[in-house]
Order: sequence, then structure tokens, then C-alpha cells
Amino acid sequence: MGTINYDFIEEFIRQFIPERDALLLEIERSAKEKGIPIVEPEVGQLIYLLARIKKCKAILEIGTAIGYSTIILAGGLEPGGRLITIEKDKEMADEAEKNFQRLGLSNVILLKGDALEILKNMVSTGNYQFDFIFLDAAKGQYVQFLPLCYRLLNTGGLLVADNVLYKGMVANRDLLKRRKITIVKRLKKYLNQVTSHPNLETSILPIGDGVSISLKV
Repeated sequence: MGTINYDFIEEFIRQFIPERDALLLEIERSAKEKGIPIVEPEVGQLIYLLARIKKCKAILEIGTAIGYSTIILAGGLEPGGRLITIEKDKEMADEAEKNFQRLGLSNVILLKGDALEILKNMVSTGNYQFDFIFLDAAKGQYVQFLPLCYRLLNTGGLLVADNVLYKGMVANRDLLKRRKITIVKRLKKYLNQVTSHPNLETSILPIGDGVSISLKV
């Protein structure tokens, strides 16, 4: 189950999520066995629907892991659209690549390397603009990612960030663990910035581990 909601709420909601592809279910099991974090099923359904609603032609994902959310987002692309996803961990990136090949996802481009450096290069070339950016990488770097994501996001585009309530610690000091103080401070700073930004309209949803949705206006 997730980390911020009652189990019975999550179990009830998940009854209404469409049945997932066999490979997605296999990836879920593999991630659980290996302790690899992936989005909760209800978060997966949310980002899929947002991509469909926005009729996305270009999606950027920061933090591929083994490709679970990438596959979900790719399913929401418009015909002819493309998805670029970034992963620093070589072992996970290699596994994600195999999963994409198994599904024949020719519209997915996997970039291996440091996300901050890759984003800076994207901004400097001026050749990249996205309708939807899904941020699910190092939580302590969200604040650093934000200005780069903003530059790369089309007006009317969505910036969606996962784990923004971080096991409830962002909202409740009683849950805060000493070794997580820095991450929690930085996530709070990120939320302060996306909710006060003059050109972003933001909502924070208590699903999964907390999701923020920001519209560039």
C-alpha cells in the first residue's frame, strides 16, 4: 500500500482502476521484490488520464527507474507523439530499456545520465518543449529541477511531481525522521515555490505519496 492514506481507502480506489497490462503487472512484482520505488497504481491512472486530457505530443519524464510510469505515460501520448525519459542509474536504465523493447515502444527515448546536466543541455539548445513533464527523480533536487522544467514546459502544459508529501513527513513533523530532514525541507521549498510562482497554478493531491500538479499559464 501507499504511505499517506488508509489502506482501506487505497484498496477501495484500486477496485476501479482498469486492469493493467500483463507486463505492467510483471514490472510491479519485480519492483516490489527488488525494493525499487514505482508510482502507486492510482497515481499511474492519474498521470495517464492527464496525458490523455492534454492530448500530449511531447512528454518528459525525469526518473525512469525500470520504466513502469514511462510505459503508462507512453500509453497517453497522441499518435505521432514522443516521450523522453531520463535515468541516472545504469542498471535500472538497462532494465527499463528491455521493458520498452518487449512492448515495442518506438516512441520512447531513454537518456542515461545526470538529469540536471541533461535538462541544462536541453534548455541551452532551445530545441525542446513539452506538454507534460513528470518529475519523479531525487526528491532533494526538485527545487533545482523546477526552473529548468519551467523553461522546457509549453504554456498550458503540466508539471506533475510525485512524492511531494514524502511518507507524510512534509505535512507532519511528528513523522519526520532525522535522516530525512534535508529532503523534507527541500520538498517544502519546492511546494512553496510551485504554489507561489506567478505563472504556475498548482494543486496538491493526497494520493500515493503526494502529487502536485502545476499548470503553466
